[in-house]
Amino acid sequence: MLRGIATVNLYVEDPDATAAWYAEVLGIEPYFHTAGPDGRNAYVEFRIGDLEQELGFVDRRFAPAGMAAPGDDAPNGGGAATAGPVIHWYVDDLAGSLARLLELGATPLDPITERGPGFVTASVVDPFGNALGIMTNVHYLEQVGARS
Repeated sequence: MLRGIATVNLYVEDPDATAAWYAEVLGIEPYFHTAGPDGRNAYVEFRIGDLEQELGFVDRRFAPAGMAAPGDDAPNGGGAATAGPVIHWYVDDLAGSLARLLELGATPLDPITERGPGFVTASVVDPFGNALGIMTNVHYLEQVGARS
């Protein structure tokens, strides 16, 4: 079911400051930005490494309701929280993969959401408290196709 890492998303307080730091570390500029409803950058993404895999920084304001900030007990007034990155694994069948994860005891974290043309995500919390993201992603397929 999980074919390879499509995107690693880290939830941060300031995507622009985070991206500036990573641009210095990586020696490259981010290739993608998208603004939130208020016009501020909500998401900044780099392509890194030999496979040009995606490393994205999401404004913490847009984190799923069950996602805690470091040091938080539980966000939005409720239940158990998960923290850390959401690593999105590429899957061929997003709805079917999500259903299978839920059947096996995972709990929903973020519903199926279109992030842009060719980029659709969902995430769950596994039975051990870890966030697990799944995704259909045209860049993943492009990279796999380029290696064939």
